[in-house]
Amino acid sequence: MSSFDLVQDLPAALADRAAAWAYIRGFAETWRTPLSPGDGTPEAELTAAEEALAVRLPVAAREAYTLFGRRFDLHSNMQHLLSPGEFYVDDRKEALVFREENQGVASWGVLLSDLDQADPPVRMRGDLADKDAERWEPWLGSFSVSCIEIVLTEAVLADDALCDSGDYEDGDELDRRFTRLPFPGYPEGEPGPAFYAGSGVLIWDTDGWLCVRAQDEEALDRLRATLDADWLT
Repeated sequence: MSSFDLVQDLPAALADRAAAWAYIRGFAETWRTPLSPGDGTPEAELTAAEEALAVRLPVAAREAYTLFGRRFDLHSNMQHLLSPGEFYVDDRKEALVFREENQGVASWGVLLSDLDQADPPVRMRGDLADKDAERWEPWLGSFSVSCIEIVLTEAVLADDALCDSGDYEDGDELDRRFTRLPFPGYPEGEPGPAFYAGSGVLIWDTDGWLCVRAQDEEALDRLRATLDADWLT
């Protein structure tokens, strides 16, 4: 059984790429189902994408995809992590896009000028009415940290009996009752959403809207009883 800890294992994962992959492995084992060799994208698909786009993928991107690229339950419950064959360079030829918001209102990518970095920063571009105002804004400081954010958020956003969401405005109460994960503010430089951990529960607070995942029904019922939120289910 994994000794994975959502809170205590996170600082190392934020600082070291190998530790980030270990964190994702531990999360999958204890909160979803364990990763297996067949869950990764074959190297041949990644190489084919590089050849089609005439780019070299960052080392971190190759490592992430070969680890969990085919585990859609880990990365694509709400937003869409693109398969290598779906990668594209944006219309301004500024970034390699690897993820899209489910209604097309945002996309995530790595600047072409950053592709030579092993674990480059990730940026986000919103789909605005004023196209001239669109920019690739800083999102998170590395691809590996972005993958952790993807796995955590997609876990709480799953259409799953162990998930729920609801309106809850008392952030102070969250701080009193739960342990905040030491995840950096994002988009980069902003306070942004916050992750909390409790007994068998993971909470994602986006400005008063809570999305939660529990390890079992008992933990979810306990959370609902603890927080008087306007739960959807």
